[in-house]
Amino acid sequence: MSLGPYTTFIVTSYLVVLVVVVLLIAWIIIDYRRQKQRLSELESKGMSRRSGSSTMNKT
Repeated sequence: MSLGPYTTFIVTSYLVVLVVVVLLIAWIIIDYRRQKQRLSELESKGMSRRSGSSTMNKT
């Protein structure tokens, strides 16, 4: 497959997009783990979530 004179630009663009997507996925995973750890620390100190199931079941 020949991409013509724009081969370098196209391949570089795809690589940059791939790196950005991988970095975003890694950032989301790291932030999720951090938030989950912080939430468990707060719950171990006795704080509870305001949006617990007890408030959702009120009718």
